Amino acid sequence: MNIALIGLGMVSATHLTAIRSSDQNLKLYGVLGRDPARTAAFAVENRTRAYASVAEIAGDSAIDFVILATPPDARREIVEILVAAKKPILMEKPVERDFAAATEIVKICETASVPLGIVFQHRAREASVELKSAIEAGTLGEISTVDLRVPWWRNQNYYDAPGRGTYARDGGGVMISQAIHTLDLAMWLLGPITSVQAMMRRTKLHMLEAEDWAGALFEMQCGAIGSLIATTASYPGHAETITIQGTKASAHLGSGVLTIQYFSGEVKVFGTAGATGGGSDPMAFTHAWHQSVIENFASSLAKNQPPMTPGWSALRSHALIDAMETANRSGQRVEVSLCH
Repeated sequence: MNIALIGLGMVSATHLTAIRSSDQNLKLYGVLGRDPARTAAFAVENRTRAYASVAEIAGDSAIDFVILATPPDARREIVEILVAAKKPILMEKPVERDFAAATEIVKICETASVPLGIVFQHRAREASVELKSAIEAGTLGEISTVDLRVPWWRNQNYYDAPGRGTYARDGGGVMISQAIHTLDLAMWLLGPITSVQAMMRRTKLHMLEAEDWAGALFEMQCGAIGSLIATTASYPGHAETITIQGTKASAHLGSGVLTIQYFSGEVKVFGTAGATGGGSDPMAFTHAWHQSVIENFASSLAKNQPPMTPGWSALRSHALIDAMETANRSGQRVEVSLCH
């Protein structure tokens, strides 16, 4: 399948490597960035085509689907042009800057029956798949508590980039730009979070508009209660973790490794340790997870099936982050809008 990539920021190299590492007959057919000169240089260096506009991509019958990797504030118009041309879209997170805007994009695609997938690559990890299977099989028992930790680090120069960490471009700080991956994974594993209490703050370690630290207590539809700490102000940065306590066993997921400890004393370990981008280098992670997501999206189109992460499923994380913002301002527990 021929793929067009829109957006040539930090993650573009990951997508390029993922596509070229695939043996599923995928090709990066062309690219489009905001800077025509940089787009042309990228195309020459990587032996692909430089497009001049979204409309040109939309009108190219050779393109089978588009990977959209722009900042979230640039999504709406691009999506409308691609949807009018019936081009399937695989979109980097977040969908948009808030729940309402993200919902509109998902509805635009659903109304036109245009496939939309979201790049939540942590779902593709071997350890994540094993944990989901264990939960669904009931081997952990009834889920009692959930602990989410995102102790990441970003240098100030990360936030010095124009628009980064602002509400106008990104929609917020650590929650929507980093912790959204862990939120998505937790709710993919266990179902939606239904209510939340939260604090969101900017620490003394960074200058940015939005938060670089967030804490929350929450309740889940499955009956579990949980806690969350997420920050980009935890030097030198460590891998995000999910710890789940069931009535038969506990499970700990971190750095791509799952450890299940049963009350019987048995211990099972799955997965391979690897960096996840939690340190000062935000791109210090393998391309293999993106490759799995891209291959899955291509396969879903060929088989006319839903992708690994359909657009509507990403709305759960957006709804929760919006609820956290409301809870932070009010100091009260807030109900979370449930999606699908």
